This record gives sequence, structure tokens and C-alpha cells, in this order.
Amino acid sequence: MNEKRLVIALFGIGVAAVLGFLAYRFIAPLTVSVFLYYSTRRYFKSLRRLRLPKRVRAATVLASLAIPLVLLISYAAVLLVIEARAFITQYSLLDVAATNFEWMGGVDQIPEFTVQGLYEAYQSGDLSPFIAFASEHATFLTSLVSGFVLNLFIVTIVTYYLLIDGHRIRDWLLRFDDEAVIREYLEAVDSELESVLFGNLLNVIAISLIAIAAFSGYNALVPAAAEVPYPALAGTLTGIASLVPVVGMKIVYLPLTVVAALPIMLGGDPSMLVYIVGFLFVAVIIVDTVPDLVLRPLLSGETTHVGLLMLAYTLGPVVLGFYGLFFAPIVLVIGLTFAETALPQLLGADEDGGLSSDQMQLSDFVERKSFRTSLRDRI
Repeated sequence: MNEKRLVIALFGIGVAAVLGFLAYRFIAPLTVSVFLYYSTRRYFKSLRRLRLPKRVRAATVLASLAIPLVLLISYAAVLLVIEARAFITQYSLLDVAATNFEWMGGVDQIPEFTVQGLYEAYQSGDLSPFIAFASEHATFLTSLVSGFVLNLFIVTIVTYYLLIDGHRIRDWLLRFDDEAVIREYLEAVDSELESVLFGNLLNVIAISLIAIAAFSGYNALVPAAAEVPYPALAGTLTGIASLVPVVGMKIVYLPLTVVAALPIMLGGDPSMLVYIVGFLFVAVIIVDTVPDLVLRPLLSGETTHVGLLMLAYTLGPVVLGFYGLFFAPIVLVIGLTFAETALPQLLGADEDGGLSSDQMQLSDFVERKSFRTSLRDRI
């Protein structure tokens, strides 16, 4: 009997090792999937009022995220190409680029970003340097695109099935619960992760609306020469960048300030730079500082410390790379919730801070759970 248990245990360890390796290999898309699951789960649950099946609700949630994001990225890419072409043509930068980049030596003009313009450029040979450059780096470009598509596929599939079958994972974990400690811990982690990550989604939406209003209001009050381009797009990107505290929004409004100031510096009225300074003041105070001080504490969760959460968002990408932006706050919530709920009970501490040899009774847990559930439904 013991030999059979040993064989089963070794087999289980082997399976766990393989699954752990695969999870580590794809830790970035899996982390983003968990982040999206908790960010959108309240939205998923709210669709029950429409009496929609779970699969339809999950597809609706993903479409609500994917379609606006694809449209936003496409719109931003098209505007970037059009504006870059106009800027290069206006200030005759093509000759400078051809001088410094050998592969652009045969380019006489930037083609129009239309189907007809690209076709005419292809016929005239203006696209030949770009095609040759892409051919020389085909391996890198193919690897980049295929990796992005694979990660996007994993994120979509995992998030979809977490929304549909996430409760099954919870029920499986609760099979190992003996004294309600695991149950209470899982309930607390689940609730806090939803509160924190859904709060981030609300924060992105709120910052986007504030930035759009601030940038549009600025353009309405200043001369046309000092306006910032595409305030709605810039405001939306600012909201998305707010996921990273301290430095996040600056990667949008600082380049936007430079883009608005560059035409004035290259040939406009230098006195207009006063308005650009005013725009920078609006971006720093109204868009960046005030919402971060007011909204983030309100949307940071029920028990997670705001300062620790900001450190997690800031240091996560530094230590772990891109996915650390999503992984670090999840680990922080899991760790703090364990220290708050499970650890005191495992060490025999009572709720008043003293020591007790008695574990939490199941009736106490049921009362606490019912209170938490009613409070959550009320909110």
C-alpha cells in the first residue's frame, strides 16, 4: 500500500513539475489572464441581469475589451503614420534620414497612407527599400509577430474559461479544507483581488475621462498653433498608461508636450511656448497628481495598503519585466491576505490579538462569510 502511494506521489510530482514548467514558460500571458479575469468579473456577473448564458456573457466581456482596444491601436497607428509623413514632408527630414540610413537612400518621398497611394508607390519602386529591409529582418519580424499572436491567443482562451469555470477551481481547492482556514483565506483573497483589480479598471476609465476633458478644454482656450493633437486619443492612452503609477501617464503627456511644442520651436511664434507650459501644468496637476491622490486610495481595495500597492506596480516591471506590472500586485494581495487571515489562525492567535489554542469555529466563519456576501451585494 505504501509503495502504491509512493508511486502515485512521484507521478503527481512529475505532473506538477511539467505543469509548473509550462506555467513558467507562459507566465506572462497567464498573469495577464488572471489580471483580466478579476478586472472584469464584476462586469461578467452584472450581465446576469440580462439572463444571458455564461458563454455569451464571457464572449461579450472579451469583445468589450478587445474591439475598443483594436480600434484604438489601429486608430493610433494610422494617425501616427499620417502625422509622421506630414511632419517629415513639411520639414524636409527625408534627405537627413536617407543620409544617415543607407537602406533609405532610394526613397524620394513618403507614399500616401492609402490603398491607392501604397499601390502607386509599389509600382514606382518607392517601397523597394522598405521591402528589402523587411526581407533582411524577416526572421526577427516573424518571431515577433508569431509570439505576440500566441500570447494573445493564450490570454483570450484562459480569460474566457476563467470567467466560465473559475468556480470549479475554487471548489476543487476547498476539497482540502479541514477547519475552514483554507475556505476563509480563499474567500478573502478572491474578494480582495477582485476589489483591487476591478478598481484598477475603474481608475483607467476615470483617468481617461479626466484627461480627455482636460486636453479638450485646453485646446478650446488656446490659439490653434498651441493646440495638442488628438486630445481624445491622447486622453485615452493616458488613462491606459495610468496602470503604472508615478511614471505611467508621463510616457504619454510628456511626448505630447514635445509634439505640440516642436512646430513652434521650428518656425512658429516663440511666445506660444507659454501655452505649452500651461498645458504641461494642466497635465501634471489635473491629470496626474490630483486623480492619483484622490482616486487611487478609493479604488485600491479593502485591506491592501495603497503605498505597498504602488510599490508593487512600480517595482514589478523593473524586476520581472512587462508582466511584472500584473504579477507583482497579485502576489502582494495573496501575501498580505495570507498574513491577515490564515497565518494568525495557523499560529493560534485569536481575533483580539491574543493567543488561543482554539481554531476558528465553522459557525463563526459562516456568519462572517454571510456578512461579507451581503455587504458585497449591497455595494
